[in-house]
This record gives sequence, C-alpha cells and structure tokens, in this order.
Amino acid sequence: MKRGVLYDVLYGFVPLTEWEEKIINSPFFQRLRWIKQLSFANYIFPGAEHNRFGHTIGVMHSMDQMLRALGLAVPDHELFDPKAKSQAAMLHKSLRISALLHDIGTFPFSHTVEYAYLRHGNDARRLPTRAKELSNSHEHLGAFIIKNTSFDGGLTRILEDYDFDVQMISKIIKGESPYLIANQLMHSDLDADRMDYLLRDSHYTGMKYGLFDRDYIMANLTTFDLGRGQLGFGVRENAMRAVDDYLIARFNWYSQVIKNQGSAKFDVISTNIAAKFLEEDLIHQFHDLLTMVEEGDERFFWWNDTYFINRCQEVRHLGLVDDPRTNELIEMLLYRKAPKTVHHPEFEHRILEGTSAADRSKRIKRINAVLRQFEDVIEKHGTGKELLLADIPEKDISFTASKEKLNRKERKGPLYLEQEPVKIVTKRAGVKLLIEMENSIVRRLADLINFVPSVYANDPAMKLFKAKGLI
Repeated sequence: MKRGVLYDVLYGFVPLTEWEEKIINSPFFQRLRWIKQLSFANYIFPGAEHNRFGHTIGVMHSMDQMLRALGLAVPDHELFDPKAKSQAAMLHKSLRISALLHDIGTFPFSHTVEYAYLRHGNDARRLPTRAKELSNSHEHLGAFIIKNTSFDGGLTRILEDYDFDVQMISKIIKGESPYLIANQLMHSDLDADRMDYLLRDSHYTGMKYGLFDRDYIMANLTTFDLGRGQLGFGVRENAMRAVDDYLIARFNWYSQVIKNQGSAKFDVISTNIAAKFLEEDLIHQFHDLLTMVEEGDERFFWWNDTYFINRCQEVRHLGLVDDPRTNELIEMLLYRKAPKTVHHPEFEHRILEGTSAADRSKRIKRINAVLRQFEDVIEKHGTGKELLLADIPEKDISFTASKEKLNRKERKGPLYLEQEPVKIVTKRAGVKLLIEMENSIVRRLADLINFVPSVYANDPAMKLFKAKGLI
C-alpha cells in the first residue's frame, strides 16, 4: 500500500493515503499555499505568514487523532488500503477527507475578501447550469468544487475513483450530514478545525493566548449512544477543566489577535476595496468562479492572495477606479499606511452580559447615530479628502452559546443533541452540556460576549473631528 508523508511544524510526520496525496497534489489544493491563514495579521505579527495549505493538513491530522481517541478509527492496514470499503473504514476515510477539504473554497485573504462577496451577492441568472443559487461563502464554493470537478485533476474525479460519496463529504463539511458525531467533529465548539488553528496560529504569531492542553482533552474524548445507531461525542468529566481552559483560550485569542485593532483595520480596508472591485467588475464575480471551477479554467487556481494584491496594484497604477476614497484605501493596504482609530464612548470595546438581540440592536443604533454625526460633519465641512471606516461586528466573541440562547432555538429532543455545545460525559448523571455543569467556569461565562466595534479615519478626517469637538 502506497503511503505519503508530510512533516508538520506542530505534529511532526503526518502520514497520507494515496488518494489524499493525489488531492493535495491537485491544482485546487495547491492554490491554498498562496492564501494566508490570518489575512493581514502579519502587518502586526510578522511571523503570521502561514497558509491555509498547512492548516487543512493539520485539521485532517487532528480529525484522525480524534477518531482514534474515540475508538472510531480502523487499523492502518484498512485506512491505507483503497480496497477496504467497510462502513467503519469509509467513515474514517471520509472524515479525514472532509477535514482535508473543509477550506478548499477559501477566498483570497480568507474571510476579509469573502465578506465583500457575501454582501455583494450574485446574479442567479448567470450561474452555471448545474449550480443552485448559492450564498457567496467559502463553504458553498468548496462544496461546488467537490461535486463539480469530474475531470483530470479535479477533486470529484479523484474521490469517485476511490468510491467516495461526494455528496456526503460535502454535507459533512457544511455540518449537514445525518450523523451527529460527524457534524460535531467538523462543526462544533470542540472540533478538528478549532483544535488545529488555535495552536497553529499561536505558534506562528508567537502569541500564547490560544494555547491549551490538547493532549489531555484528546485522551479524555469519549462517545455516547443516542440510539438508532447514532453516536455523539463528549469529554469525560475529569477533563472538564481542560475544556474550560480551551474555551477561555479561544475567547482571548479572538479578542487579542483576530480583533487586534492594529491588524483588523487592514482587514476592514481589504473588505471595502474588494466590495468596490466587485461593484466595478474589476475582480472575478462569484458566478465567474463557479464557471471556472466547472470548466477546469486555470485562472481559478490563480485566485489567491497574489491575485488580489496584483489587482490592487493594477487598479492603482492604471487609474481604473475614479474614486479618491478607494485609491487611498489601496495605498493604505499596499504600503501599510494605517488609518487612525477613532475613540468615542459608543465605539469602546465592551464585555456585555446577557445581551439580547434587542439590546444589541439598540447599541448598534446608538453607534450608527454617532457615525451619522461624523458623516454629517464631513459632508458639511470636509474638503473631500476625509475618510471614515466603520467595522460593526455582525458576530460577537463569546465563550460558548448560553443555555438561554440554546433554549431560544427550535429543536427536537434534549439539549445534548445540539451540535455546537461541548458535552460532558459524567459518571453519575450521564451526558450533560458543559454549561449545565455546576462547577464549570464556562457555565458562569457563557452569558458574556466581547462586543468590538471599531471606527477608523484618515488624518484629514481626524483633524476635522477634533476641530468640531467630536473627539
């Protein structure tokens, strides 16, 4: 049986099956080498040059280790044998592949450019004939690649050659499979993706906020029976503190690194630039990407960080956008000319407790009212050189969903059937959610969110705001 191997900075040697090696060597997967994992975080953390390529291989390895810890892995002679087709073997193989391909549809600079595509939408009339009206997300693009590339070098062809169910793999990646444990392993508070990126990002940035006791958690993973042939997975009660620590580490990581104002402002800038480029048809539209994927158009493999930066350089040099605001944003992004952070009581980052949707909406209305004051001053007294950028978070940083939030969701059955929350398998009380455990720290923290609005402005705008007494 053929085996490949890669050396990973976190895990050492990672063995590969022959079909995984073919997937990794395909142009669709090699594109991930040229997409940074943390967008523009390297503008503040110079070591953050790692890419989606290494991360996805790490997620596959984490998935494999979780399956082995849960007793769901088959022996290596079955795992690496293309002729081994038992239900257990295909589950193990399919989950590894799902982990490997979960980010195959990643956009240039990851989520920053994706946000622009999501807000821009698409023209359903121009979609490929076999595509549905898809949301412009990396999950839907990835699923499309997996299901619509049945040609030489295409992922569909590779998967079908080894008798994999591409529909099922697509559903696992989106967290929509009929098996709770598969969805948990791919999409939950304690999944293979998060288990990798927290440690990987901490390693490359040099920051220690995302560190947790991975080995102890792995050693205490266990399954529980849901009946009707279904399994779920949780963590034994004696490792509850390690899971508390993991969720706290994740909260601090997002607060300190992902939402670091020094680098997040460049993420906001790139989103605004991409939105203008889509409006002016200066970068590939989502339906163009789907067509390229379906036809095996080589230009799709160039759709990466380099593609987006090159477009910024071309648009600026050739004057393709007659908009001083966009041109200034491009200059800021290309040459790391950071705008200033606007400080105002309504813009301050806050830890909020038990915030309902209505409370959050009121807070955002107040922020928008202040922003309108700033915009009115620019309109009435500005010189045309002022620039104001607002980043109002659509999602807040939280430790986990609170019990109150979970109870507001429509569901069938008890809470422990919910996919996202961490489950604790106790010796006396059976399966409980972590947030139901009386001695869990996260139980006390689940109602807290970190609300992180940010507003940025260039020097002329800051000078005007100070002159008018707004700041």
